[in-house]
Amino acid sequence: MGTSARELAAATPASRDRYVDLLRVASLSVVVLGHWLMAAVTADGQVGNLLAVVPELQAVTWLFQVMPVFFFVGGFSHALAHRSRPRYAAFLRARLQRLLRPTMVFVGVWGAAALVLQLSGADGGLTGVALRLVTQPLWFIGIYLAMVAFTPPLLRLHERWGWGAFAALAGGAVAVDVLRFAADVPFVEFLNFAFVWLAVHQLGFLRADGMIRRPALLAGAGLLGATALVALGPYPLSMVGMPGEKVSNMAPPTLALLCHGLWVVGAVELLRGPGTRLVARAGVWRTVVAANGVAMTAFLWHLTAMLGVYGALLGLDRELPAPATGAWWTQVPLRLLAAALLTALLVAAFRRFEAPAPAAPSTGRGGPVAAVGITLALLGVLGLSLTGFAGLLDGHSATLIAVPVTAPAAVGLALAGWLLVERAGRGGSR
Repeated sequence: MGTSARELAAATPASRDRYVDLLRVASLSVVVLGHWLMAAVTADGQVGNLLAVVPELQAVTWLFQVMPVFFFVGGFSHALAHRSRPRYAAFLRARLQRLLRPTMVFVGVWGAAALVLQLSGADGGLTGVALRLVTQPLWFIGIYLAMVAFTPPLLRLHERWGWGAFAALAGGAVAVDVLRFAADVPFVEFLNFAFVWLAVHQLGFLRADGMIRRPALLAGAGLLGATALVALGPYPLSMVGMPGEKVSNMAPPTLALLCHGLWVVGAVELLRGPGTRLVARAGVWRTVVAANGVAMTAFLWHLTAMLGVYGALLGLDRELPAPATGAWWTQVPLRLLAAALLTALLVAAFRRFEAPAPAAPSTGRGGPVAAVGITLALLGVLGLSLTGFAGLLDGHSATLIAVPVTAPAAVGLALAGWLLVERAGRGGSR
């Protein structure tokens, strides 16, 4: 039997930065809650976006777009993990264990369900929408895999240049947006998937070494920069993607989103003192430990739960009020509660796949194989986030870095990459 959250909490060393664990849980929780709230499902089974129905709510994304916080926390954790396990293949295997195992189980279950639904002709309406939507959050895992892959070289740059390494990545993001908006260079905007998110990740390295000494300055500069860019430039107000918009701050990321990342990272650092005191309480810390143990599983399945709730309402012929009406808002608490309960059931069913695996002995070899493996894995996961499972039998494809990819091909890439990293990390490459 696995170790309980109570036992893990009691065994926590005094040196552990518990506030980082709190930020990890809190940021993912806000993302999940945001997805549940933004879903505007109509009576005919179409899924829209509440922020498009009520554009005034887009300003709220400046508080609740907290994905930069998760990537910032990832940078902190990756710096510590690599310093304790410097061999590349072993580091990758250890970091990927709790990402790819639950992810591949999620993909396997939904892939099998998609085949059954399409063979039986039951893939219309909300079911067809679900087959397209449930894989969309996988983009986050693909980007996170890239951060893991680049941690060793970027950590070395950080150790040599400190804030200069962050400035170089931020400068890259500036250059990309200038080329995109001023020179109209095609496809250059996709480079900011790397520059923007790796810059936020680099902030985690700086925090690990105690180099974020003026969080108020960081937050203020980020907020001022984002405000100026949105007010004067071609950037939209929303810090999350909106359907049909010509420019998105998220996909691909923009300089405005990087400034937003500086603002929210600075803000959570300003709350470090009270946050640390809060998580020092035994009951709070046990809750954080328990939540961290199932966070990835909950993230993977939360859209399934939300769509399941709406599917049940439609199946029972319950009236779905028009989004953003008074009746719709009245139903929000019950829908959230139902989605939370269904997510808890799914977590109970699949949490075992997120349990950490024992460390394997490593020869120190296999770095190139591991690098190829994580590249294949991240391309596969990103590809699947684009294709979804709709049209699985029809050869439906999506374009990933100018190359068409189908769902079966994406799954094959992710699985092959995971197995390569596993083999290399266990010292199986010679």
